[in-house]
Amino acid sequence: MTLPQIHRNWDKPPHIITDGYSLEMTAKDIAALMDAAPLIPVETPVAVTFLPGEEHAARIAATVAVRELGFEPMPHFSARRIRSEDDFEGYLNAVVRDAGVRRCFIVAGDPPAPEGPYFDTMALLETGAFERAGITAIGVGGHPEGHPNMSVDECWDVLDRKVAAIASRGMAPLVVTQFGFDPDAFLEWLVELRRRGIDVPVRIGVPGPAGIKRLLSFAARCGVGASASVLKKYGISVASLLGSAGPDKLVDAFAAGLGAEHGKVRLHFYPFGGLRKTVEWIAGYEARHGAG
Repeated sequence: MTLPQIHRNWDKPPHIITDGYSLEMTAKDIAALMDAAPLIPVETPVAVTFLPGEEHAARIAATVAVRELGFEPMPHFSARRIRSEDDFEGYLNAVVRDAGVRRCFIVAGDPPAPEGPYFDTMALLETGAFERAGITAIGVGGHPEGHPNMSVDECWDVLDRKVAAIASRGMAPLVVTQFGFDPDAFLEWLVELRRRGIDVPVRIGVPGPAGIKRLLSFAARCGVGASASVLKKYGISVASLLGSAGPDKLVDAFAAGLGAEHGKVRLHFYPFGGLRKTVEWIAGYEARHGAG
């Protein structure tokens, strides 16, 4: 089976590590995206999260804004937060119709019990709704530093089954990882991913520049490793948690460490300090490294 192409640039090596990056936003970030838009390359993928307390109408509006600004929307679907089949397919069909969505990202979600009929991402895939709606690519999560509710072997098994299920339905699989502070953990995970025969494009999660306390708060909330030794690799000293930090050392480590053995890789930025601050950091990084 020949799978759809996510984007032609996946077949080209990046000129600089930030080439072809993607971003994440919430339904409340439309104004922030409009403000940052002049600094963002056309067709940049922008994921629209599926957070509790937000209505589908707001998520749809955000997805439409992404498309109208010239970027590629990638709405999230949180399986356990979806209340019914109509809730799921209504949202899916709306973002396809109103924003020309072609790719989606699926997660099980945080609630221990589902609010509706879908316990996990496989349950969403098994409905066949994505391919019926014309979706060509599906993203799933990767966990280089492990998952709080699964063993390492379970993580690999689940990821392998998701990727196979997406491909079997004629869509292109994509892995987007949790963010982290330890480049070595990500590089080792990528090598193991390829060793296991999972040869799909990967976006590795990078925390955008933000206040140090804010970064650590998100790390604690998401189960991300943040020991003193790991934070030192990122450039944070636990002796001083005031001020802000950017991902310079992390991105430099990826630029130096990524090779053919890691497969097709791009960066995905989590803009914890705001979209404009993140894209300004990316523009500054590219200017410092001679891009353009």
